[in-house]
Amino acid sequence: MKKWLVILGIELLLLLAFITTNYARTEALPTSLRVTVIDNLGNFVQGAQVIIYSSQEDYNGDENPVAGPLITDKKGRVTFKNLTSQSYFVDARFGDKTNIGEGVKTAPLQEGRINKVNTVIL
Repeated sequence: MKKWLVILGIELLLLLAFITTNYARTEALPTSLRVTVIDNLGNFVQGAQVIIYSSQEDYNGDENPVAGPLITDKKGRVTFKNLTSQSYFVDARFGDKTNIGEGVKTAPLQEGRINKVNTVIL
């Protein structure tokens, strides 16, 4: 009977360790925003500059960016990390092309996830 209690105790400790580890891993994930910049043909735009703002006023005034500028990779992507769960205004530029009027505001970000959005530059 003592062996049975020892085995049960070890199993409970392992289960508790597993649950604690998975909970800590979930809580540790930062809230991120991955922006993919594409052109009007759907091609990825490498080398575009992306900045995010927390308000329409800051976006319109080109002031107080939350993060950026970041430069897109060969798949047209940048990732902003450690953000709060809210909507952001995305400013993407490549040469004389911008995303004005093409999906500038994001939906509120889901906490602890990599939120993804595409924006088109024209």
